[in-house]
Amino acid sequence: MTINLNPYVNWRGQAREAMEFYRSVLGGELSVTTFAEMGGAEMGVAEDEVDWVMHSSLTVSDTVLLMGADHPHSVPGEPQTQQVSLSGPHEDADTLRAWWDGLSEGATIHEPLAPAPWGDTFGMLRDRYGVDWLVNIAGPQA
Repeated sequence: MTINLNPYVNWRGQAREAMEFYRSVLGGELSVTTFAEMGGAEMGVAEDEVDWVMHSSLTVSDTVLLMGADHPHSVPGEPQTQQVSLSGPHEDADTLRAWWDGLSEGATIHEPLAPAPWGDTFGMLRDRYGVDWLVNIAGPQA
């Protein structure tokens, strides 16, 4: 059995823009469904929010890497700050560094991507859409 765990990130009206940004950084194929496409008005979604994203998924290398949606005002609660972790082997260091560089545009860097005491390369940032990213690149195997 193969089970994939996928981060699901929520915004208020920024999902399409954010997911298109992640596609530009991470590559892959983006699938987007709006509330309007699923009968949003009948579900009580406000007219000015029916074109918001009900569900989206970013597939990279045949794996759903990230999912996201907008949180309309008709749904109780508020979108929360969310965290996504990217971790990969030393052999994928170039890809992970490129992703870090892309995510860093307009971001607040909490901890620069740098060698960590445990032997890996590690960094933390909050991107321009309020999502916290932790990136860990495994150190070379001895």
